[in-house]
Amino acid sequence: METMPQKECSARPYDMTGQVALVTGGGSGIGRAAAIRMARAGASAVVIAGRRQPEGEAVAAECRAAGAQSLYVQTDVTQEGDVQRLIDTVLTQFGRLDAAFNNAGRQERRASLHAQESAVYDAIFDANVRAVFLCLKYQLPPMAARGNGSIVINTSVSGVRNPNPGLALYSASKAAAISLMRSAAMEYAPHGVRINAIAPGRVVTDMMLSSGIADMSAVAAGLPLRRMGQPEEVAEAVLWLLSGAASYVVGHVLAADGGFLAS
Repeated sequence: METMPQKECSARPYDMTGQVALVTGGGSGIGRAAAIRMARAGASAVVIAGRRQPEGEAVAAECRAAGAQSLYVQTDVTQEGDVQRLIDTVLTQFGRLDAAFNNAGRQERRASLHAQESAVYDAIFDANVRAVFLCLKYQLPPMAARGNGSIVINTSVSGVRNPNPGLALYSASKAAAISLMRSAAMEYAPHGVRINAIAPGRVVTDMMLSSGIADMSAVAAGLPLRRMGQPEEVAEAVLWLLSGAASYVVGHVLAADGGFLAS
């Protein structure tokens, strides 16, 4: 029986040499760690998008120090005009977009579902679902036109299994983002664009620290590794998904969770 020819991996593991990359929500936490890791992996340019200019400019400077061209573009990814302007800026400045980490998101203050306001629902779903849709809407056409590209969406273990009483809106929005990712992955894989998701668990970020958990040490003790994760550890998983090392991975949710979902 004849077999289909195998596709050779076009890049060394974790190699982003010459690529133009974009990170939304890149001013802190996992976004910052991923942006710096992209620069260190050889990306020719790393564009930082976010709402907070001082943090974004600081990360862009760190990326330049690591050897990549880099600029910060002030962006509210829930606003279509901002996202369109962001992608236009990337294409104008660098001519193409090879890789994107759609990392921006937010979480509500912990409360029972009946106590949440409709405005909170709107804010959470705008940040975690609408923003993903808008980013994909404008990132995909230039990638598909070139027949090549890779996108990773930052979701959460909460979108796979809800471990967080009081964070129902966050969990539901992350589940929606996973479903959106899978649909987009199936649509655009034939055009040469790989789309996947990362699902972090308990990671030490500003969002995690402000989540209302009273005893972080107790949370860490309940994880199989008996510790929280670090943004840099999740960034390694993001880089793998974006790189040629994951060339046959499409529509996948990679849990960087210290074993939480397996426990």
